[in-house]
Amino acid sequence: MSVTEIEPGVKVRTPAQIAWTRLKKNKVAMVSGFIALFFILAAFLAPFITNLLNLTPTAQYSSGIADTGIPIGSFGGLSLRHPLGLEPGVGRDLMSLLLYGSRISFTVAIITSVASIGLGMIVGIAGGYFGGRVDAVIGRFSDLVLSFPSTFMIIALSLPLTQRVEAAHIARDNGARVVVLVVFFVIFGWPAFARLVRSQTLSIRERDFIMAAKAQGASGRRIIFKEILPNLWPTAIVFLSLSLPGFLAAEAVFSFLGVGVQAPSSTWGLVLSDAVSYWQQDPAYLLIPSGMLIIVVLSLNLFGDGLRDALDPKSDRA
Repeated sequence: MSVTEIEPGVKVRTPAQIAWTRLKKNKVAMVSGFIALFFILAAFLAPFITNLLNLTPTAQYSSGIADTGIPIGSFGGLSLRHPLGLEPGVGRDLMSLLLYGSRISFTVAIITSVASIGLGMIVGIAGGYFGGRVDAVIGRFSDLVLSFPSTFMIIALSLPLTQRVEAAHIARDNGARVVVLVVFFVIFGWPAFARLVRSQTLSIRERDFIMAAKAQGASGRRIIFKEILPNLWPTAIVFLSLSLPGFLAAEAVFSFLGVGVQAPSSTWGLVLSDAVSYWQQDPAYLLIPSGMLIIVVLSLNLFGDGLRDALDPKSDRA
């Protein structure tokens, strides 16, 4: 760790260095972070991993499937050739399906989280800093968005909006479904973060360094970008780490319900939806994907909790 010496025996650390020191002391958060990073890297390195193992998500390994459609061997046909077994019926490699499916799941979760935070940051700062009529309009609009039953709205409007996206030649098939899902997640995801940013902005704008900046003639733009925004980044980072597992699980749920990505592409939700039909004959086909999803979501949540504590200046007192 790089430090700056101002006097003999006195060392100064930046807030980022202090937060990193706190985070390293939290063993649960560190282990959870490495587990989550492993799954994310495995998802985006799926082509390299499957090529290394000479596997493809579309190939059908029928030699490993019995006449009943159930994989031959114990626990779903686990072997060195197929580390996570085979898909019942068709006989596709389960690890390939999960790796390529997780690419879609993580892509949706990351894009949605970043877009929701960006929109919520803009709206929250505007409402908290300018106040008055601007804050009232933003507050009532966010109340309106939060009043909609988001789950039913997504289920009801997914198909017609997907057709509109395809007709506009923005994307086709599963690409259109992903676009619609991301748009819905962002629409219903930004108000919560915007309210959090607004409350913090209301607090920050009354502090002495903001008053001093105004007394020196600083413009509103400079105050927002140079004084307020840097104090909101820790909140945005924590919200990102905590929203990722939420959107990841939401994508799996909607794909499971049939309003997200559809076959022949694959996501964790689609695999779980298909596994319901085989859970008695081949329990491993349900346990492995659901277990992986639980591990990823739990590790992201635990890492987010640890990151929140590390960035909280009062955590040492606690």
